[in-house]
Amino acid sequence: MKKLINLPEQVVEDMLEGMVAAYPEYIRLVPELNIVVRKDAPMKGQVGLVSGGGSGHEPTHGGFVGKGMLTAACAGDVFTSPTPDQILAAIKEVDGGAGVLLVVKNYTGDIMNFEMAAELAEAEGIETASVVVNDDVAVEDSLYTQGRRGIAGTVFVHKIAGAKAQAGGTLDEVKEVAEKVIANVRSMGMALTPCIVPAAGKPTFTLAEDEIEIGMGIHGEPGTHREKIRTADEITEHLTKKVLEDLPFAEGDEVAVMINGLGATPLMELFVINKKVAKMLGERKISVVRTYVGEYMTSLEMAGASVTLLKLDQELKELLAAPADTPGFKQF
Repeated sequence: MKKLINLPEQVVEDMLEGMVAAYPEYIRLVPELNIVVRKDAPMKGQVGLVSGGGSGHEPTHGGFVGKGMLTAACAGDVFTSPTPDQILAAIKEVDGGAGVLLVVKNYTGDIMNFEMAAELAEAEGIETASVVVNDDVAVEDSLYTQGRRGIAGTVFVHKIAGAKAQAGGTLDEVKEVAEKVIANVRSMGMALTPCIVPAAGKPTFTLAEDEIEIGMGIHGEPGTHREKIRTADEITEHLTKKVLEDLPFAEGDEVAVMINGLGATPLMELFVINKKVAKMLGERKISVVRTYVGEYMTSLEMAGASVTLLKLDQELKELLAAPADTPGFKQF
């Protein structure tokens, strides 16, 4: 194993300290709790947004803390949920009196710990609400979930709910728009190679040199099947067709597209994927309003990609276009 780390058990702390040292104008760190908080939080009278999960998916989640997105993010150990104590502390850090929305990906540990933290916060008089993201169309009831997994579509929830909060929406309004995104976003991914969790020191799974995994989860969970590697267009067509059929998306729809790299996929290859996605959408007379190509939700050094489509209405278009400025997401 070759990794640029010091001690495996110290890697999350080292990463977060380095992140804050790079972006002190955006974020601050809650010492010893591995919580990244917006520099000017809490904002009085504004709904706070808290998300989080296992580390190893950077820039998710700490990279999306800032103007127009998250107010705080809790970093668990690599591929491990943050604890209820961490989440409760984050809620307290961002509570400006208007309530706090928790954005949770659909993994059993995440849901349990965020629910416990919400109950503790409510007992202390802080109003909270929660949404659960489950955009992965590949599989249901996987190793870590009941129902579908939450993957890269979560970033659209962060962006749009964050914009609503920034605009002064109430907790109910911010939750409602987050749920609208969840109802209209779908994703599917694939892997070319495994990744190596620092504490384990070995790949999370194995693939032959000519094999790929279709429907792979962001923690290395199995997908729908393995197959021999094919062309980018063939792989992209399979992923995109599954996404299109699931909602389903239809002629005349307007969408946002995210082509997400899993950590070790060159931008060259992500743009090749996007070319095919754009062609497929054009053939179906589905209009692309915005496209995002890059690394938004990674899996350490896994090679692979995911395709996400978000069906838009006027409200979602406006909120998606609203200003956002965070270490991992800059848009004006």
